[in-house]
Amino acid sequence: MTGTVAGAALAPTDTLAATVKRLASAQKGAARGAPAYSLYVNRPLGRVPAALAFRLGWTPNMVTGLSALASLAGVLVIALVPPSVSMGIAVWLLLAGGYVLDSADGQLARLRGGGSTSGEWLDHVVDAWKISSVHLAVLVLAYRHLDLPDPAWLLVPVIFTIVAAVSFFAMILNDLLKAKHAVEPARNTASTPFRSILGLPTDYGILCLSFALLGLPAVFFGVYTALFAANTLYLVLALVKWFGDMRALGATPAGAPGGAAAPRHRSDEWSDHVPAR
Repeated sequence: MTGTVAGAALAPTDTLAATVKRLASAQKGAARGAPAYSLYVNRPLGRVPAALAFRLGWTPNMVTGLSALASLAGVLVIALVPPSVSMGIAVWLLLAGGYVLDSADGQLARLRGGGSTSGEWLDHVVDAWKISSVHLAVLVLAYRHLDLPDPAWLLVPVIFTIVAAVSFFAMILNDLLKAKHAVEPARNTASTPFRSILGLPTDYGILCLSFALLGLPAVFFGVYTALFAANTLYLVLALVKWFGDMRALGATPAGAPGGAAAPRHRSDEWSDHVPAR
């Protein structure tokens, strides 16, 4: 079995270091302003398991399955285990590890010569489950173990679940409708660092990192609430922009001249679908 990266043949017999290096030199462009953690931390980390899986002959769906299992373990620990320093670190490592593998499956697909429609579907279904389940697990944690000043604070993870689900669905729908109108999503191979840093509060990797604070429950919930506020504000602003984009698309009939829709590829991670911020 051989794959292609940047037009050059690549075989599983190549060294792990050579495969990782080839991935680094052939990285796909990211959405403009893609959050910094996803772009500068998670994606590079994902090259290692992608290269290792390639050498072992694994499929991208196998890596997606491992990502889902790691995320599921993290969610269960949040919901079932009382908060402590060790528990928080375990949750962070499990969720962050699942996120690394979420990047690795797309990179592995490119090593093997391209992804599949079923693989992209599975990747997005796992992402949709994950981003909602994490916040519902926090709701259970807060109800069972956190000494909140008022029960109304339980609305934070409830509304955060809604914000995360709407954000993810809207971003995927943006891509679908742009493809229908033969408009390729805007991407930069060199995302602006300033825009990437501004997007940090919306980065799933930062949410994962926040769970390391569970040894200090009040501090964790304060940080979690701040992330909730930032994500809610971003969604409100983004929805206004995206609605304007869709109105502009509506002025151009589907199938109008301008070329066929760009072929879809399996994503490295769901955050790569974030449109221009």
